[in-house]
Amino acid sequence: MPSTAFQWLSLVGIIWLQSITGTNTNFPAYSSQLKQLLSISQFQLNNLAFASDAGKLFGFLSGLASIYLPLWLVLMIGSTLGLVGYGVQYLFITNHISSLSYWHVFFLTVLAGNSICWINTVCYVIAIRNFPSDRQVAVGITTSYQGLSAKVYTTIVDVAGHKKRAIAFLFLNSVLPFLVSLITTPVIREIEVISPKHSRVGFDVIFAITIATGIYAVMSSLEFVSNKISPLGSLIGILVSLLVPMLVPLSMMIVGSWHKNTEKQRVYNFTTEAGHDKRTENEVKEDEESEEVHDVGVREEVETKLMLRRLDFWLYFFVYLFGATLGLVFLNNLGQIAESRGYSGTSSLVSLSSSFGFFGRLMPSIIDYFYRDNRCAISKPGYMMVLMAPIAGAFFLLLNKTHLALYVSTAIIGVCNGAITSIAVSTTTELFGTKNFSVNHNVVVANIPVGSLLFGYLAAIVYHKGGNENGKCMGMECYRNTFIIWGSLSFFGTFLACILHLRTRKFYSHKL
Repeated sequence: MPSTAFQWLSLVGIIWLQSITGTNTNFPAYSSQLKQLLSISQFQLNNLAFASDAGKLFGFLSGLASIYLPLWLVLMIGSTLGLVGYGVQYLFITNHISSLSYWHVFFLTVLAGNSICWINTVCYVIAIRNFPSDRQVAVGITTSYQGLSAKVYTTIVDVAGHKKRAIAFLFLNSVLPFLVSLITTPVIREIEVISPKHSRVGFDVIFAITIATGIYAVMSSLEFVSNKISPLGSLIGILVSLLVPMLVPLSMMIVGSWHKNTEKQRVYNFTTEAGHDKRTENEVKEDEESEEVHDVGVREEVETKLMLRRLDFWLYFFVYLFGATLGLVFLNNLGQIAESRGYSGTSSLVSLSSSFGFFGRLMPSIIDYFYRDNRCAISKPGYMMVLMAPIAGAFFLLLNKTHLALYVSTAIIGVCNGAITSIAVSTTTELFGTKNFSVNHNVVVANIPVGSLLFGYLAAIVYHKGGNENGKCMGMECYRNTFIIWGSLSFFGTFLACILHLRTRKFYSHKL
């Protein structure tokens, strides 16, 4: 198989992995039922949400492993951690394991959360190395599919029709990533492509497929549309949308084989000396193209210890904390938020946030790909600043008690949260380099468990104050003060993003 075709096949493999690796994003869909099955309080449920994010505190281990171990092995370690973390919980809830304490469940959730870091690290590293001149595009497209994870899992559970949804979700969370990792292991590897032919055409096709997938995901998540589509029909649509990207590597393989046969015929018609000159000319051309591929915009290569002493890192860290992480905490609590407002369609909300998160993750790639030569483009911190303000506005919109306000706010937070998450990957490489990316970015996302603990506990305290004898809170007062505090923090994060934008403006003006 031509190396170009294998390069695009690796991208398809990453898309498949990312579409099922967001196992923590479907937690809101079954958290209320899990609370009943385990007979735990809101504080203990919040601990489990934190535990899933706390796995990222040990994400640097996957970064170190990617340096010293084959990437296929790193991938299988990650999927195995998820198999154990979620699998043992599934066996406990289904009474196959009798003695399992709450803290056992907590540490199993930490293990499962850490598994996501291992799979994501492999996906990021492969995308950056296989598409060095288009890394933002490759990373953005593939990570956008992680925003589709909750939609995928929710649709499969709807098709299964299992009454105890928590059991079905735990089973899928344990098995599906492991199976997909086994399938994609042969193609998830670094490919040396000297001359990236047809990259423009390939990305154009992938963009078209991805946008069509996102439109389908959003439309099928809307309540008035989903009522007219059977769960099986929705699942078939998603599976087809995940298989269609295979057309790109297959086309590359066919074109590559045709060019190879044509070249053989051409060499046969020329003399040996002419053929030698031809090859020499091609080698020079390929070397020039290779140099162009590795000309990527990086401010400097920074080791992790030095990065931690930089003011730009801490500005970046807190911008992420008060933006994407705060949005993630909201989505983790979406089940209880909807329940407290008397809204029963939690699965619909989770699918909606997942679908808009998909588009949010894709949006920076579209802008970067089609407008990268535009001098009016703004820096990555500038993008973050623009995205932070709507998140703050969405939290204050939630003070309105209508279901429409809940829907609109969830969509806004989903799309902005997804966009910031996608931008962060390329921001880390541009500000601190590619050599230590796998460790550096895992240090950056360590803010997620920190925010999950602080902001989640804040929400749980406010919720608990308004709770009844059974610990259940109903009404707008359950989260009113929480939304005000979250919104204010998001506005503060917007201010920090503005400072980071001003500090890095000189670098990005030269890069653009």
